[in-house]
Amino acid sequence: MSWHRTHFLGTVAGMSVPVRKTYKLYVGGKFPRSESGRVFQPAGNGAINVARGSRKDLRDAIVAARAGLLQWSGSSAYLRGQILYRLAEMLESRRDAMVAELQLGGATPAAAQKELDSAIALTIWYAGLCDKVQSLLGSQNAVQGPFFNFSTIEPTGVIGVMAPDAPALLGTLALALPLLVGGNSVVALVSERSPFVGMALGEVAAASDVPAGALNLLSGHRVELGVEFAKHRNLDGLLVAGAPDAELTQAAADNVKRVRFCDLPMASWNNVAKLRALSWVEPFVETKTLWHPVSQ
Repeated sequence: MSWHRTHFLGTVAGMSVPVRKTYKLYVGGKFPRSESGRVFQPAGNGAINVARGSRKDLRDAIVAARAGLLQWSGSSAYLRGQILYRLAEMLESRRDAMVAELQLGGATPAAAQKELDSAIALTIWYAGLCDKVQSLLGSQNAVQGPFFNFSTIEPTGVIGVMAPDAPALLGTLALALPLLVGGNSVVALVSERSPFVGMALGEVAAASDVPAGALNLLSGHRVELGVEFAKHRNLDGLLVAGAPDAELTQAAADNVKRVRFCDLPMASWNNVAKLRALSWVEPFVETKTLWHPVSQ
């Protein structure tokens, strides 16, 4: 009996009763079902129900992300790095479970192990980048007059993520981690075709000291929620896996939301070297210039 289908065997009147796993949302550090009560069954897995997020669930996740932003962005860069390293540790400690979730989404055992290895390596790399970003993107500027002039970076705010269908785990982390490194909070719509490992990522985050609301994970249909991500006025930016979409761009333009599309071939999504770069962090941080008088 596979891990992902049955966690525990209870006993009722001498009979073993399987307790099956249910795939819920991860919002504000908790695991709610969709407020609509709806579920969907990913292709090829008709016997498994996954919570189908609604517009109300998206609004709840954005409220949670806004509440979690202050704690996450207010944490020291060193602490954020330690928390992301803990995330990598928990991915490793749950290796069998995460591999099983990837296989449930259609990956072969070898491909599942390789994707998890890449996801752990990527998480560790971004954990190490956390306390270096300010030095790399900030600067001390030469100015005329008795002043110090500094450029420092700040997070953009609450950022929406629409992850690729594949690779389900690595793709979600590749978009979410750079945002977290920059101090942003994240609301991510995981792979629609293979949501199992994306929702299991919530269980990993909950055990990794990630503050409630810093990372929120929804499952559902992109065609239903995509425009809602773009239209929501309390979402400060949107990072989308896929080709530029005119409907999303127009919806985001109405509230002057920053949108970035990542149209990468599958080979690039599976290449960790292409996913770990400062250029993934830069689009969703703001530069603030400070002037300070020099004592005479």
